[in-house]
Amino acid sequence: MPKFAHIVGWGKYMPETILTNKDMEGIVDTTDEWIRTRTGIEERRIASREESTSTLAINAARQALTVANIDPLKLDLIIVATTTPDYAFPSTACLVQDALGAAHAAAYDLSAACSGFIYALSMARDTIVAGSNRHVLVIGAEIFSRIIDWKDRNTCVLFGDGAGAVLLTASEIPGGVLATSLGADGSGADLLIIPGGGSRNPASQETVAENLHTVRMNGREVFRFATRVMTRASKEVAEAAHILLEDIELVIPHQANARIIESAAKSLKMADDRVYSNLKRYGNTSAASIPIALCEAIEENRIHPGDHLILVGFGGGLTWGAALVQWEVSIPLTPLPRWKRIWYSLRFRWARVESFFRRAWRWMEGLPRTPMGQTRFLWFKARDGLNKAGKGISKTGKGVAKKAEKAGKGIAEKAGLSQSGEKEE
Repeated sequence: MPKFAHIVGWGKYMPETILTNKDMEGIVDTTDEWIRTRTGIEERRIASREESTSTLAINAARQALTVANIDPLKLDLIIVATTTPDYAFPSTACLVQDALGAAHAAAYDLSAACSGFIYALSMARDTIVAGSNRHVLVIGAEIFSRIIDWKDRNTCVLFGDGAGAVLLTASEIPGGVLATSLGADGSGADLLIIPGGGSRNPASQETVAENLHTVRMNGREVFRFATRVMTRASKEVAEAAHILLEDIELVIPHQANARIIESAAKSLKMADDRVYSNLKRYGNTSAASIPIALCEAIEENRIHPGDHLILVGFGGGLTWGAALVQWEVSIPLTPLPRWKRIWYSLRFRWARVESFFRRAWRWMEGLPRTPMGQTRFLWFKARDGLNKAGKGISKTGKGVAKKAEKAGKGIAEKAGLSQSGEKEE
């Protein structure tokens, strides 16, 4: 039977700290009016020092699993789209997998900058349609506040931190992610780039001094590219899904710049109420922007069963992508019973215990084996150690006895005593 990939769970996580345009005026040479008129952004969220991309992703993922009412053990695959991973390796997805207790899931990161979520959604959909996986968790998570130059007003005012997640599940019911369209143009790689930190310019005192570990962007060229490609990708994915643009109820674009969104909407002949935007509250959260916007559109009751949605984005690479989704989940959802919510809370906490035992078991598995197993090995090793120690003590004891006997004879001779203890005449 044909398989379709439906979105059945969703979640988002935004750091608590809010950085407004007024706050930006004290950081860089800019004004609230300058930022709003050129970008449409009013504020953005900034992660705390204790937070990382994985912690944001984990919180969004937990929400998605709870909404879908699916145990983490049922997950087959986790894909994290990010440009700001916790480490070069291991992947952030592996950290998420461990924290969720998704012991049966494969996990990897995907790097396509701001297009990352659409790329990951496409990969997830394809594995489900092919029959390889049944439940796939897709996450877009970023902490761009740690890779921007806070002295460059052309970039630092644009970006914010956050994470969004969706859970895709296989179904025989038509709908879900009907089609995707992806593209790339590597000739524009230098238009949006972090020059330092990779194998071409590895980290050094020079790269740090020259600020090569922060975002560099040719804003004018990126703007021109984005306005063209957003329209093209939307039309291509609609054609691939055999859906007319007139039948699209809502477009959720990458939240990069209000002017780009307005230009794309105009090209697609979409009224403002058919294009969703939360840009003014969060700024550009890169790969996280589309799933966060999707979650908020659901919360605002902008999506209904049977609706057709276009999710479209662009990013560094240069890359772009679009997905057409036929929504089938009724909203609002029936609230989970209290016991079920408590169970999920305990389940996620138990994942830490499971992680500890997996580490312990991996250590045990790494021990040398004998035909009778680990216990026999440990026993014989302990017994041999005790025997060796005993022999050493015995040898030492004999040596002390011989020395004592020899010393006794010497004393007796000086005192004129025989070995029998009688004094010689």
